[in-house]
Amino acid sequence: MGAKPITGRMTADAEGGVTVFMIGMRINRFRALRSWLPVFRAMPRMLRELSRDKGSGMLGYQLLFGSPRLIYVVQYWDSHEKLLAYATDRDKEHRPAWAAFNRRLREGRGKVGFWHETYVVPAGAHESVYINMPEFGLAKATAVVPVGRRGEGAADRLALKSA
Repeated sequence: MGAKPITGRMTADAEGGVTVFMIGMRINRFRALRSWLPVFRAMPRMLRELSRDKGSGMLGYQLLFGSPRLIYVVQYWDSHEKLLAYATDRDKEHRPAWAAFNRRLREGRGKVGFWHETYVVPAGAHESVYINMPEFGLAKATAVVPVGRRGEGAADRLALKSA
């Protein structure tokens, strides 16, 4: 059924900087299950591992579907250093999944596509508003507060309003 919407105008209670990491896959050939299914299955393991480890730096994530072919995850991190540390840690789920994916990529001939983007957003350079939405995005990763607590306008929330 889904989460219940929170009535009114809300924002994320995120004062500091944040690193936004988007990662996804595109299924280029649905019938090529051996190429894309392992990629699809690897991400939930990593998200569970990160969610259990409060010191990992991942604040939260949002799973999104762009089309039947496109699946992606938007992750919110408290620093890019922690994101990079996770990506290179030999004892975590990411390294073996990445190695296996690269092997499949070489033999897969374009049956699955992969992408990621990383944005390091300094404090005061992000804002959000959610109207009649359940917890979502950065607010779900941090906390939901009424817009008035962080400023009524986007410029207030962005800390761009002149003094």
